Amino acid sequence: MAKEVAFYSSGHKLAGIIYKPRGMKSGEKRPGIVICHGFTGIKELYLPDVAKHLSSAGYVCLIFDYRGFGESEGPRWRLIPTEQVEDIRNALTFLSLQNGVDAERLGLYGTSFGGANVSYTAGIDERVRCTVSTVGIGNGERWMKSLRQLWEWNEFLKTLAEDRKNRVMTGKSRYVEPYEIMVPDPGTLATHVEILKQFPERKCELPLETGEAVMDFKPEEVVDRVSPRAIMFIHAGDDALVPVEESRILYSLAGEPKRLHVIPDVAHHAVYVNPVLKEVMKAATKWYEAHL
Repeated sequence: MAKEVAFYSSGHKLAGIIYKPRGMKSGEKRPGIVICHGFTGIKELYLPDVAKHLSSAGYVCLIFDYRGFGESEGPRWRLIPTEQVEDIRNALTFLSLQNGVDAERLGLYGTSFGGANVSYTAGIDERVRCTVSTVGIGNGERWMKSLRQLWEWNEFLKTLAEDRKNRVMTGKSRYVEPYEIMVPDPGTLATHVEILKQFPERKCELPLETGEAVMDFKPEEVVDRVSPRAIMFIHAGDDALVPVEESRILYSLAGEPKRLHVIPDVAHHAVYVNPVLKEVMKAATKWYEAHL
């Protein structure tokens, strides 16, 4: 059962879809899970499959577009992680107000950069009782540096420094292709080409300010604050876009209850489709059943 909804974050109207389990009785309350997509993602991409699985397992789920992306309002394509965290927190509030949702049992699920976002959000928002981060990032600067040769990294830092000066003088950041900020591996590039054929509306440009904001975003600095609430990290063992070490470091810094589930011999985007998605959903569902 899917229903289009809308809520506000910093005055911007955000578009979402709520999925409710079938057969819910009048007055019955179920746990709620906010599902968060990754870098430049839109809610129609991958997230419905996750929401359908979790709603069939008994959870009320909300997927949505961050401000500036998809059908949501806000400065177009402005991707600032801390602003996306604010959107997630407002999504939690909205979900908690829905009929059939137990406001005391709220969870998060995030994938790729959404995994970073939910790890950070869980660290600062005590309403989140249980979190699952899939192929997520713990340190934006370390991640972005891992995607580049040393000379490329040095040139990128110079580009960001120049844009910082221009923003101060003009009030504007230069927009660039997303790949100038997130350098894709060959597998990611090939996957994105196919995605754009199916979802041409996902094509975008990003302000160079995004690069600086991602570098400053470090969920590993707050992940220890999640405990005694639960967090699980799922990662692809052959991930060439987000090294598995990102989840390993987050896991090492988090307190109990925690779990790390590495799926060997699969790439980053394999976690979004079957048969790997089935394994991801099985592990995530067991985690929610135990802690949410």
